[in-house]
Amino acid sequence: MATNRSYQDACGAAHALDLVGERWALLVVRELLLGPKRYSDLKEDLPGISTNVLATRLSELERHGVLRKEKLPPPSRAQVYELTPWGLELEPVIRLIGRWGARSPAHRRDAHLSISTFVLSLRTNFDPGRAAGADLLLELRIGEHRFRATVAGGEFEVIPGRAEGPHAVLDGGPKTLASLVYGGRPVADAEAAGELTVSGDRAAVERFLNCFTLPEPAF
Repeated sequence: MATNRSYQDACGAAHALDLVGERWALLVVRELLLGPKRYSDLKEDLPGISTNVLATRLSELERHGVLRKEKLPPPSRAQVYELTPWGLELEPVIRLIGRWGARSPAHRRDAHLSISTFVLSLRTNFDPGRAAGADLLLELRIGEHRFRATVAGGEFEVIPGRAEGPHAVLDGGPKTLASLVYGGRPVADAEAAGELTVSGDRAAVERFLNCFTLPEPAF
């Protein structure tokens, strides 16, 4: 089903934009790629979106089959939004757009950074060449969220959940962790500022931080 402002174009790309091309739509999808969220969670993670626009986008994306509403089991019974299997297929699209956009000289690296954005950036910017020979298991603690990050065989995986017996644990906010991964900020500096807690093998931490690279600016 196309939106009211359909391009009326037979191209698959045009139809995709009919479905997810409205302002904020792909960012709503981005925030759901790591798992279901409540409406209030989405509003918090997308601070620039108005309540009306968020409600509209969720309704449109549900109507198009990109996401669905579910109720959590007791005792919570909270209503959450989650991507359908078809909606989850947008992850590589969003990652490619993100890497393309990161090449812009006008890209603001000091703007809002959600937890989902940071974690997806790790999937996007993993560099197998830099990770050659690495065999690492880390736990990333970002607020109340936990992520299991694995580097092995030149491949990288980061998924929600605790890591059993990690080499190290990093506990900090998304902007702090991004400054370590992409900004070359020393770990000790973030610790001294009270923005980061590290436990475990510090050499493993440094090895992990070196496994990611941002793309070169376009011009």
